[in-house]
Amino acid sequence: MNASTTRHASAFLAVILAVVGHAAVPVTDDPLVRDALAAEARLDTPRALELFQAASREHSDNAFLEQKLARQYSDAEFDATTTAEKLRFARLALQHSRRAVELEPNNAVNVLSVAISYGKIGILSDVRTKIAYSRLVREGAERALAIDPNYAWAHDVLGRWHYEVASLGFATQWIVKLVYGGLPAASYEDAISHLQRAVALAPRTVVHPIELGFTLLATGREAEARAAFERGLVLPSKEKHDEADKARAREALAKLKRASK
Repeated sequence: MNASTTRHASAFLAVILAVVGHAAVPVTDDPLVRDALAAEARLDTPRALELFQAASREHSDNAFLEQKLARQYSDAEFDATTTAEKLRFARLALQHSRRAVELEPNNAVNVLSVAISYGKIGILSDVRTKIAYSRLVREGAERALAIDPNYAWAHDVLGRWHYEVASLGFATQWIVKLVYGGLPAASYEDAISHLQRAVALAPRTVVHPIELGFTLLATGREAEARAAFERGLVLPSKEKHDEADKARAREALAKLKRASK
């Protein structure tokens, strides 16, 4: 899961840096930024991070660059080998995504970036933190959708949130409610609705149909789940996590095939 998709890159072209005594210059005209975006597109996270850091030193307090730094730290987690290192990258992503929201609070990508960072930290944390941050993930995704109802990644994140919470067993939900005050209501139906919307809005994004497939599978809709997995598998990999998501889909299809024999 990545919140700053290239689908929304055009939204950032309007971001400008005010230079005292000079005309405002789009930050994306900076060769450093162009090179950083190219490195990001080829999934070279270390190089993209290095270039965005250099650009940020030249253009301080720029929401676009803060969000891009958050994206690189979030992607760097996929290459980390220890929990401590993953947590460090996730916290750096949260730090920069929060700063992006401070600078540009009504940008849906910035808002969702914070939610995704909370989610990544929660996965790696103790139960109390998981529950607290799970609430923040939902709030952030809903706020992003309030800003941009057609933001595919916000629908994806909210759909996954519904799936994960709805998947908790009754006993687990009871313990969570008793000890931690519970979580907002969730349902597979809402999960499917949001994930279907994500697929419709961004039909070339690998993870949307794959996550939809897992949710359909949880509700017993195996034929539709197979179709969703297969749809995701034929799409070109463009995100850092796409190959891992495809591996999950292949494993699920293999299990379905074995079960049908």
